[in-house]
Amino acid sequence: MLNNIRRGENYLALLACIYSGSLVLAAVMASKIIAVGRLVVPAGVLAYCLTFLITDVISEIWGKERAQTVVMGGFITLVLVFLLTGISILWPPASFWPHQKAYETILGSSARIMVASLTAYLFSQYHDVWAFHFWKRVTSDRFLWLRNNASTIVSQLLDSVVFITIAFYGSMPLVPLILGQWVVKVGIAALDTPFVYLLVYLVRRRLPTVKLGPSFET
Repeated sequence: MLNNIRRGENYLALLACIYSGSLVLAAVMASKIIAVGRLVVPAGVLAYCLTFLITDVISEIWGKERAQTVVMGGFITLVLVFLLTGISILWPPASFWPHQKAYETILGSSARIMVASLTAYLFSQYHDVWAFHFWKRVTSDRFLWLRNNASTIVSQLLDSVVFITIAFYGSMPLVPLILGQWVVKVGIAALDTPFVYLLVYLVRRRLPTVKLGPSFET
């Protein structure tokens, strides 16, 4: 029993590390704009969508409180990333290093973008955890695929609305940007359902005291 508890904590820590790492990657990758058909979005959405998969797995196995703790840990990680990146940009470069401008272009973010990112993160991620457990109660712990997708789709819309509105209000048309980001995010997130099932199955298989429940019913 004790070994299972320790093993479970190790798995949780591993998922939390992947979660925070994905947030850092998303912040760095966001400096590149990619084309998805006729839509354009920051490349960071590729890594950011992974965070919703991880919180759903954590919610399913360890519960709402642990998922919210991981979300808060991710928020603190993002604050540190923005703070330390800002300090590194302001710090005078070595006299022989010629890449300061490129470094600023890739890693520099305006205060408005940072506020938009942090605000959207808090709203969308906490909503995702709340909605996941709302649907879990409504369906009596059945239909994992439903709560995985229903929580993520709305949370991604919330993330897009909050971020785009704060970051670009008054400077760009908001509706096309919001719809473009949301469509791409939902498209990527829709592909994660098999991986949610797989991760939940693998973790529960390694933790015999956690029985496979009705979440796997269709």
